[in-house]
Amino acid sequence: MTNTMWMRGVEWLAAAAADPRSCKWEWDHGEGIALLEAGRFWDVLSVPDRLGLLTLDLLWRPGMPVPGPTLVDSAAGRVGFFVPPDPSGGWVGAGLRYATKGSWVAVPPPYRPARFLEWLVPPDGTGTLHAPGTLEEALREANGTLAVLAPLCGQ
Repeated sequence: MTNTMWMRGVEWLAAAAADPRSCKWEWDHGEGIALLEAGRFWDVLSVPDRLGLLTLDLLWRPGMPVPGPTLVDSAAGRVGFFVPPDPSGGWVGAGLRYATKGSWVAVPPPYRPARFLEWLVPPDGTGTLHAPGTLEEALREANGTLAVLAPLCGQ
């Protein structure tokens, strides 16, 4: 990514903060992680890491649009997909967590990891998010693949 793309990503992501300037300062001079409220510009669907990584891999197939921002939390073993805000939070499934208005999400800056958080697909500043229908289809396919593999892997 070019510097312009990094800067647009920073501005887009920081816009979700109550104080964007403080958010950017925290990324550069503090712990490197900012708490941002979901529900205004985006929500986050968090899934177990094996499911999330396989899902993201499926979303990178040829002919598919570039996936939206995706964050991995290696300490919690979770992958977070940034999706359009949906106050109804209609995502249901074992191990799924949905952050919408009133929920806070810890995020590093788009240009580097911080502690246990890292962007797999950083925001590019255009506002592109995961399309819910496409994400749901990829999650179902990945879940089916993991169900088939589980007996083979002894899990």
